[in-house]
Amino acid sequence: MSADSTRASIRAVANLAGVSPSTVSRALNSPELVNAETRRRVLECAERLGYQPNRAAQSLVLGRTRNVGLIVPDIANPFFAPFIKGVEAYFRDTEFAVFLADTDEDTATEVRLAEAMVERVDGLILCAPRMSGTRLRAVASKTTVVLANRTSRTAPSVLLDFQPGMDQAAAHVHALGHRRCAYLSGPANSWSNRQRRKFIGAACAERGIELVDLGPYEPRFTGGFRAADEVLAAGVTAVFAYNDLVALGVLSRLTARGVPVPGRHVPGETGESEGVSIVGFDDVPMASMTNPPLTTVAMPVNALSRAAAATMHSMLDPGAPKAPPLPPAAELATRLLIRGTTGPV
Repeated sequence: MSADSTRASIRAVANLAGVSPSTVSRALNSPELVNAETRRRVLECAERLGYQPNRAAQSLVLGRTRNVGLIVPDIANPFFAPFIKGVEAYFRDTEFAVFLADTDEDTATEVRLAEAMVERVDGLILCAPRMSGTRLRAVASKTTVVLANRTSRTAPSVLLDFQPGMDQAAAHVHALGHRRCAYLSGPANSWSNRQRRKFIGAACAERGIELVDLGPYEPRFTGGFRAADEVLAAGVTAVFAYNDLVALGVLSRLTARGVPVPGRHVPGETGESEGVSIVGFDDVPMASMTNPPLTTVAMPVNALSRAAAATMHSMLDPGAPKAPPLPPAAELATRLLIRGTTGPV
């Protein structure tokens, strides 16, 4: 039999190496149980025959699937695309395969998917999960769990630092003269939403900015479109949106109503200009493509995804590279990108 023939069996490798099939299995899956010479001979024969282990059979023998589950709130949200790609890129050169699930921003669906996947994977990466702490503990009791942008005492977390970006955003609008602003809330059960509100609230209070809470709104373009009328009714001059999609929805609706963003002032006239300034959050690709381009707080999502994947890998495979699973804190810090949707009062 050759590597070009029908895929070799474990018995063929055993016959060529002069050992039992169980020895071949141990040499490939638990090499510490086989002496070095036997393992060398088995590996050499397996390579000559083009033998490839059957993953399903290995799973039955070892009790491991070599699969990692990844659950995200909404794959249509462009923020999550680079996170997904980052996790998959990390595991591409490992023995683990990544299985993706989308909850469509529905908590019940998230719980159902997590409970279904625990039987099929060695670990779950939950990105910005919305489920309750009780549900999260139940899932973590059944499989290895790593959280991205969510804290829990039952599972390790990889977190972005929202404080720098929110502080910069508040300082920016304050310098432009804004003193009454709104925060457009995202999902009420979102840890990220609570953190963003906490830090923007503290930054505004420190500078004497009145912050009006509006929402919650669905974290999509339609949510921002609906929020825009409430923004105008609130009499604010600037808004901080939960994410860029909400911010872009506000921009679209205000433009349709003839409200200038960020505002306009007629030369030679006195008094305040009309209009609203908008600050988003995430820096999704289309944020720089709008007219005007969106001022936003950028999220280092690539660093977040690598950190989550490396943390999971180190937990599932003690032989994984011993590089620090978390990037330096500076790599997980948010920062403000000033573009065209913010201007002076």
